Amino acid sequence: MENVGVRPDVVSYNSLITGLFSAGVWGLSARLLSDMMKKGIKPDVITFSAVIDAFVKEGRILEAKEVYKEMIRRSVDPNIVTYNSLINGLCMNNRLDEAKSAFRLMVRRGCSPNLVTYNTLINGFCKCMRVDDGMRIFFMMVRDGLVGDRVTYNTLFQGYCQVGRFNAADEILCRMVSCGVRPDIFTYNILLDCLCVERALVLLEDMEKSEMVIGIITYNIIIKGMCKAGMVEDAWCLFCSLGLKGVRPDVVTYMTMIVGFFRKGMRREANGLYIRMIMDGFIMPIEWRYKRGH
Repeated sequence: MENVGVRPDVVSYNSLITGLFSAGVWGLSARLLSDMMKKGIKPDVITFSAVIDAFVKEGRILEAKEVYKEMIRRSVDPNIVTYNSLINGLCMNNRLDEAKSAFRLMVRRGCSPNLVTYNTLINGFCKCMRVDDGMRIFFMMVRDGLVGDRVTYNTLFQGYCQVGRFNAADEILCRMVSCGVRPDIFTYNILLDCLCVERALVLLEDMEKSEMVIGIITYNIIIKGMCKAGMVEDAWCLFCSLGLKGVRPDVVTYMTMIVGFFRKGMRREANGLYIRMIMDGFIMPIEWRYKRGH
């Protein structure tokens, strides 16, 4: 721009930074921020928020915090986008106490949390198996007059299932329905992953009879459960029926079935399916290679 006599301003830089961000080119954001400050162009909340989010996406949470501090030093008030990005980054790095501190700070500075803020915190705590803390965040959200969505309830439901507190999970599911939030395929997938094979198959049959669109993730859960229960032949029958259901197996389906065959001592079937997987265009994931000693 400067080569043709046009002096860039904060709007120009913001457009460039957000454009690079949208294209997945996050690394240049900080360089552009530094460049504009050297030229005496004052960054605004859009600039700082975009750079913080870029650092978060790259997993560079310390740099994101430094940009936030610089923002405060320059008397630029953070907005909901700024705080949501920062809290997301802290949760992604399991820095949950810092995330709660950032949450309290935004409230003190007069920035009201929204549903994204609460869902991010709930998800962070649930992923670290601190589901009761996640539930406390949920009650804070309700107290503040916000209504949970499917993401909220699915996160809590999955969190309680993962820690084996199925009564609490059932209460979340009941609350979800009573609040008018209809369970979706993700809710059912969480439930299928917790049930014994027999009950999971009954639920799957009900799902297939409904108008719900069932994808490969759901069938992968069932096939994995069957293989773990030693029902490898039944899992293979389901695998073979996927085409009739209009569903194409993915690499997880293949590898789950191959491992199931190996554990059952059915090496010929496992090797044959492995060749079929390769011919179908899939490559064994690196983590599975380590499991097999490659």
